[in-house]
Amino acid sequence: MNTITAFTMINPTELYDPRPNGYSHVAVIQPNMRVIHIAGQGGEQKNGELSQDFDQQVQQVFYNIQYALASAQAKLEDIAVLRVLVVNHDAEKLQSFTQIMQSLWKNHPFPVCTLIPVPCLALKDMLIEVEATAYTV
Repeated sequence: MNTITAFTMINPTELYDPRPNGYSHVAVIQPNMRVIHIAGQGGEQKNGELSQDFDQQVQQVFYNIQYALASAQAKLEDIAVLRVLVVNHDAEKLQSFTQIMQSLWKNHPFPVCTLIPVPCLALKDMLIEVEATAYTV
């Protein structure tokens, strides 16, 4: 049985290995795949509450992304691209984000990812926002 995958991740040997940091360098999308764009998700719960804790907001962001993906019959492993906005980014937040990515993706290739430090986001207490693009067959 030949299994078609929507995309392939590549980490060229000429570049450093990004996997310990929870991302890949290159995503090659196969032709004619279904594209799913997920708007930037913050760490707010369904009732609009935001934790003051960065780790809890990151966890909630990925719960929100999983709910959005499920509505389109997709899952985390279908994400090829992430754009991450972090308020007052620092090494501690990067380490926390990376650990959460590693726990969520486990043995699957990480998506390509760009992290952008920002001074603030749409809501006053928002500490992170993540936009995702997923591809499915």
